[in-house]
Amino acid sequence: MFVLIGVAIVACSVLGGYLMEQGNLFLLIQPAEIIIIFGAALGGFVIASPLKIIKAVKGGMFRMFKSKIYTRADYVEALVLLSRIFYKIRKEGLVSIETDLDEPEKSPIFKQHEKFLKNHHALAFLTDTLRTLTITDIEAHELASLLDYEIEAHYEEALIPSKSIGHVADSLPGLGIVAAVLGVVLTMKKINEPPEVLGHSIGAALVGTFLGVLMCYGFVGPAAKNLEHIANEDREFLTVIKAALLAFVNTPSPQVAIEFARRVVPGELRPSFLELETLIKNAKK
Repeated sequence: MFVLIGVAIVACSVLGGYLMEQGNLFLLIQPAEIIIIFGAALGGFVIASPLKIIKAVKGGMFRMFKSKIYTRADYVEALVLLSRIFYKIRKEGLVSIETDLDEPEKSPIFKQHEKFLKNHHALAFLTDTLRTLTITDIEAHELASLLDYEIEAHYEEALIPSKSIGHVADSLPGLGIVAAVLGVVLTMKKINEPPEVLGHSIGAALVGTFLGVLMCYGFVGPAAKNLEHIANEDREFLTVIKAALLAFVNTPSPQVAIEFARRVVPGELRPSFLELETLIKNAKK
């Protein structure tokens, strides 16, 4: 939603300012320039990107047009789910959650948190870590290193769409110059034409530079930054789960572990202590 609002603001500001100076919008409609710039940008992206990168970019662009990626409710849901799991482990032991981990979609615990179930990375991160605890006596510092490596690997993978789109953005001003140069070459063929014809041809050539710079700094570059923010939000969410798991391993107290995790939640999304305590008590009932 906010992405579309931003696109509208950029377009209205640029075109509105142009019209205020009595500009003619029809002069900006240059199909040949558009084909040269965007066709070359797309071709360069395909050359530089294996199929898995193209798929990752496609998925990232889809997520970009969603509303806010993680909300306060998402963090609260994750903390309540973790508390349910920890209380069951403390009461019945680690073995009691094996069936929950094997088929989370059928688990009485996980089924109560459908949105978390749809977050495949977070679900795999949580279940894989708990499986590790059920089959090994891993030390807390070793588990911390393992989780850090996994979060960093996921973060680097999540940054791929941002970096790929960023490279496309960087190429657009140069491709705009390419389109402008080709326009000047065509203009030279009309050197004997009247000034009105030459002026129109030169203006059409300069539209290429305008489009390249505008798309780079007004649309594609900001889109790459948006995808980077999405990757950062994913990392923050996994970090909260990590904090809860490590705290529970060090001090097998569900309440202490959840409080550790609550403190890691980003400030504007963090529930209060009393609010979370009330929600956990209601979940236990």
